[in-house]
Amino acid sequence: TLLIAPTSVLSNWQKEIEKFGPKLRVLIHHGSERHSEEKTFKAAVRKHDIVITSFTLARKDTKLFNSLDWQRVVLDEAQNIKNPKAAQTKAILKLNSTHRHALTGTPIENRLLDLWSIFNFLNPGYLGKQAQFNKSFEIPIQRDNNQRQSTVLKKLVEPFILRRVKTDKEIIKDLPDK
Repeated sequence: TLLIAPTSVLSNWQKEIEKFGPKLRVLIHHGSERHSEEKTFKAAVRKHDIVITSFTLARKDTKLFNSLDWQRVVLDEAQNIKNPKAAQTKAILKLNSTHRHALTGTPIENRLLDLWSIFNFLNPGYLGKQAQFNKSFEIPIQRDNNQRQSTVLKKLVEPFILRRVKTDKEIIKDLPDK
């Protein structure tokens, strides 16, 4: 598994995995001591179950990450790929994986294209090409407030979204204070 997350939470992910999956072997691919040669990188990855890296390094070390076929790629704070034209998004889209997962509290930050970009990572083509999505959903919903198209889009994405809210009594007891 390749887990891509913001730099600020890499060690937190490692701690959580140690806590909830103590038998899983974790490799943090970060910092100046990280593997930079393909041969040593592949050898290190083979000895681990999960590789954790940052969005920045997923772009900078794209050649290393693309040298492997991943069982799964998980994005934490997936809104980091909201811009489909960004080099970071393009690098992550090129990753070879059997399964893809995206975690985010804000699937739409500024415009509906953010949601399309995340779904383009998860299941390319599911919401159509970018231009088609713009014509079918973004313009009618954002500019024209078209409720019918809004409902259609919601029905398309709803089966793939697990939404958890802090007001849920089962959730709030597990969340620490800010």
